[in-house]
Amino acid sequence: MLYHAQKGDIVVVDARGDLTSGVFGAMMMTYFRGRGGLGVVIDGAIRDFPEIKALGLGLWLRGVTPNFHTQTNIYPFAVNVPVACGGVTVLPGDIIIADDDGAVVVPIALAPKLAEKATEHVEWEEFSRMKLAEGGDLRRYYPLSDAARPEYEAWRQSLPDTR
Repeated sequence: MLYHAQKGDIVVVDARGDLTSGVFGAMMMTYFRGRGGLGVVIDGAIRDFPEIKALGLGLWLRGVTPNFHTQTNIYPFAVNVPVACGGVTVLPGDIIIADDDGAVVVPIALAPKLAEKATEHVEWEEFSRMKLAEGGDLRRYYPLSDAARPEYEAWRQSLPDTR
């Protein structure tokens, strides 16, 4: 399954929410990390959690277990195919955005729009954080209100163009 891994990959696995079967262990994840993998999203469990956590991979899981997959009822079936992970369809090549709050999937066709929206969001949050640190009204600056938008736009225009 991980033989196809490339630098920057995040592997998404549909393990049907099964917590009795470890999809990956430390050796498989060490191999994945060595290939440049960044993280895994698993609708199920892994084993060898302390060793895998030490690899510094992003981990979005339902849980951990001491069992490896052939001890139970989960066995790898297909690679680079559409899956349903956590009730969401994920296609090969889709973008995974994840942090400590969770993971979401974005269809690759939406990448340009995502980049535009993410840039705008980061900018207005930076502006809002600055205004809140100065004692600004939370209701005005977070989320950015329509009343504060002209002020934000003026601030944004004053920034050096780095795009």
